[in-house]
Amino acid sequence: MKGCTALVLAGSRPGTDAFAQGHGTDLKALIPLAGEPMVARPVAALLASPWVTSIIVLAQDPDRIAAVLPGGVETRSSDSTIAATLERICADPKTAWPLLVTTADHALLSPEMIDEFRSHALGADVALGFVERRNLVLRLPHAKRTWLKFKGGAYTGANLFLLGSPKVARAISLWRSVEQDRKKGWRLLLEVGPLTMIGAALRVLTLRDVLAKVGRRLDLDIRAVELSDPLAGVDVDKDDDHRLVEAIIAGRA
Repeated sequence: MKGCTALVLAGSRPGTDAFAQGHGTDLKALIPLAGEPMVARPVAALLASPWVTSIIVLAQDPDRIAAVLPGGVETRSSDSTIAATLERICADPKTAWPLLVTTADHALLSPEMIDEFRSHALGADVALGFVERRNLVLRLPHAKRTWLKFKGGAYTGANLFLLGSPKVARAISLWRSVEQDRKKGWRLLLEVGPLTMIGAALRVLTLRDVLAKVGRRLDLDIRAVELSDPLAGVDVDKDDDHRLVEAIIAGRA
C-alpha cells in the first residue's frame, strides 16, 4: 500500500484567541484535552495508521508545538492562511504525494476513520470527508455543527482532505479566493456558477453533483467521502465542543 504524507494544520487565527486563553494558553493546538495537548491526539491517530509514512505539523510557532509531540514528527512554519500554506507545499518539488490533510482540533480522529477515508479517496485529485447529519444526530443529539444542505442530506465537514498531486493547485487557488467565507459555503458556489448555486439552494443537486461540477470546471476528480463514524464530524472549536469531546473520551457521552 503506497503511503501518504499527513499534514496537520495547527495554526492560529490572527489576534487574541479567547478560547485558547480560557484554557491557559495562547495557542489553540496546545489547549489541554483529556490530559494532553489537543494536537497530540490527531498526531497519535496518524502515527497509528499504516497508510501514513510521514507527518508534518504546520503552525506559526512550530518549536512550541514540536515540544509536545513525539520524535519523528516534523514541524514547520505555516503561512498567514491555510490556502497560502497549502499552495506553498504543493509548489515544493520535494513534496511527497499524496497528501492527507487534517487539523489539530480533530481530537477524535482514529486510524479506522483514516482507513475508511483512504479506501474511498485514493485515486481522486481532491477528496473531502463529510458526515451526514442524521448519522451524527443519532449519536450526539445535542451537538451543534455547521450544516451544508443538499438533495439527499445535510453534511458537516470531517476535517479530512486528500490532495492527490500538484494538479490540486488550481483548486487551492479557488479556495484561497473565498477562504474568508468558507463557513458560509455559498460564496464558493457563486464562484463555480449561478446554476450550480441555484441547484444547491433549491436542493435539486446532491453534494456529489456539486463537487462534480466544481471538478469539471477545474478539470479535477473531486470526491465527497461520507464517513460512517459520526465522531469524524466533531472538532474542538469552542468550549461546548471541548466539554463534549472530553465526555466522549471519558465514555460519558
